[in-house]
Amino acid sequence: MGPEALSQPQLGSTQLHSLLLEPEVVSHWHRCCASQRNLVSSDLALESNPSDHPRASTIFLSKSQTDVREKRKSNHINHVSPGQLTKKYSSCSTIFIDDSTVSQPNLRSTIKCVTLAIYYHIKNRDSDRTLDIFDEKSHPLTREEVPDDYYKHDPDHKHIYRFVRTLFSAAQLTAECAIVTLVYLERLLTYAEIDICPSNWKRIVLGAILLASKVWDDQAVWNVDYCQILKDITVEDMNEMERHFLELLQFNINVPASVYAKYYFDLRSLADDNNLSFLLEPLSKERAQKLEAISRLCEDKYKDLSKAAMRRSFSADNLVGIRRSNAILS
Repeated sequence: MGPEALSQPQLGSTQLHSLLLEPEVVSHWHRCCASQRNLVSSDLALESNPSDHPRASTIFLSKSQTDVREKRKSNHINHVSPGQLTKKYSSCSTIFIDDSTVSQPNLRSTIKCVTLAIYYHIKNRDSDRTLDIFDEKSHPLTREEVPDDYYKHDPDHKHIYRFVRTLFSAAQLTAECAIVTLVYLERLLTYAEIDICPSNWKRIVLGAILLASKVWDDQAVWNVDYCQILKDITVEDMNEMERHFLELLQFNINVPASVYAKYYFDLRSLADDNNLSFLLEPLSKERAQKLEAISRLCEDKYKDLSKAAMRRSFSADNLVGIRRSNAILS
């Protein structure tokens, strides 16, 4: 121990204890702990939000599981026969595939699945929290008088499907836009802490479609165009609803590819659980050749990327004989 260390005053246990109990020290310690807790809770909230985090389960799939389990239990107790099997299975001579992929979903099937997800959101909602901007009584979409008990009756799946299909057909929107619509809808419910219910579902869905069409499609539909589809709504109302929607989303309109893919495959799971199968057709020679060409194109692309990565990582000039096994695409 050097002379400088010997000359420094030493703190005893009593002095150290009194220092730790100083109000400034205790207050600073509490602020640090609270800040750390807030950071942890923010990270947990982000990871639990399915519209932002790819590992979080989608809300619509969770809400649908209760009905799926009850239906299966009822069929088992009542010995209900599944009836004639309508699902087609591949054989040695025939392969059945649908025309829906994650990059090019089938429009009709995707809209059916998205509207079914909205149906389960409404049916199995936790409460009726809402905002005035989305209330149909305060901001009607038509000139027809809204009934006094409009908030009591849940819409069925067909009603929701007709409403969404009309908008997509008139505006010529894509299936990818429908998936992004569902992402924005669940993000709104999570960020704004509201519920989609009979009094607000049309305006929430309309706002999500409006925003998704502008973000996703190259040729966006203007607000005035939606006024041509919904004859009785004004441009000012559409602009105000869009502005509120963006503010409630905290202007977070980013949809990562991993989140988009998760919603697509969860929608397919929802379709399987509800016997809403995608249309299957026998694999034709022309379709097989097209799929083979796409696979070959992707394979060549990944080969080029792999070679470029290898060139960047190799540092020895005489490193030869690299062997790689061929990938099997199924």
